[in-house]
Amino acid sequence: MSGFQLKNVPLLSRSVLDRAEELRSDEQALKEGWADARVLRMNRRGQVRIDGTSVVFEPAVELAAEPVPEAVFLGVDGGTHLWAVRDNDIDGTLMDLRTVGVTLDLEDLAMGVLSTALALLNWHDRAKFSAVDGTPTRPANAGWMRVSEAGHEEFPRIDPAVICLVHDGGDRVLLARQHTWPEGMFSLLAGFVEAGESLERCVEREIREEVGVDVREIRYLGSQPWPLPRSLMLGFAAVADPGQPLVFADGEIAEGHWFTRAEVREALARGAWGSKGSEGARLMLPGSISIARTIIESWAAAD
Repeated sequence: MSGFQLKNVPLLSRSVLDRAEELRSDEQALKEGWADARVLRMNRRGQVRIDGTSVVFEPAVELAAEPVPEAVFLGVDGGTHLWAVRDNDIDGTLMDLRTVGVTLDLEDLAMGVLSTALALLNWHDRAKFSAVDGTPTRPANAGWMRVSEAGHEEFPRIDPAVICLVHDGGDRVLLARQHTWPEGMFSLLAGFVEAGESLERCVEREIREEVGVDVREIRYLGSQPWPLPRSLMLGFAAVADPGQPLVFADGEIAEGHWFTRAEVREALARGAWGSKGSEGARLMLPGSISIARTIIESWAAAD
């Protein structure tokens, strides 16, 4: 049973967006493409305007006659350039990435665009000054770089984090609840990779710190961007002994339990956190936007 694989590609990893990185430094090509380009407006809460079941893109020329420094180039779709810009004055029906992933059945391109825009705009918000020399920075390379007054180049940051399904090699899985989550909400154990640490050692350390359990047979499953604000989730599975006492040493975990495959399947059938079918249940699981859901579904489907 320890050899299960992901049965689906995680939702935010399905992007088919052509990033067209060769255009980022080609100012003339970007200016020429601006006439027919489309712009996504996103506020500081990560919300965008929704029309029915579609994300709203506006003509770029309504923003300006040519590319503006604060806009970020996302890529190309069918020859059309796609950009994003921070706009805190947008109105109408607004949704963020989490809500869109749960509520709307968006195509893979739209989800990839939202993820990329959110990650890039969040980085720009936090990179106004150089981490090297402290001087102000300005956008460059169509939003994929910032340059300080002293000429130091900085690029979008990604923070790697592991997320691991711990099971007993049979029909039980270890799930945990953080203090800030409502009663009944459980998910996989996760944590950020530390400096000088391999992914596998991070899995061992995080699980030992959070629940006091030793794991073995650590296997990589897949990854997913998580631009909230700038993470990359790296999914793993590992085996542990259910007889080992659970110890919540680092204070992050409120409770953890070993659940059977039948209990997990029942919880999956009820829907994700917040759905009507899951209200008041002993076990509620993450929604489809999270790689945690994909990993749990894959384990539950194994025979």
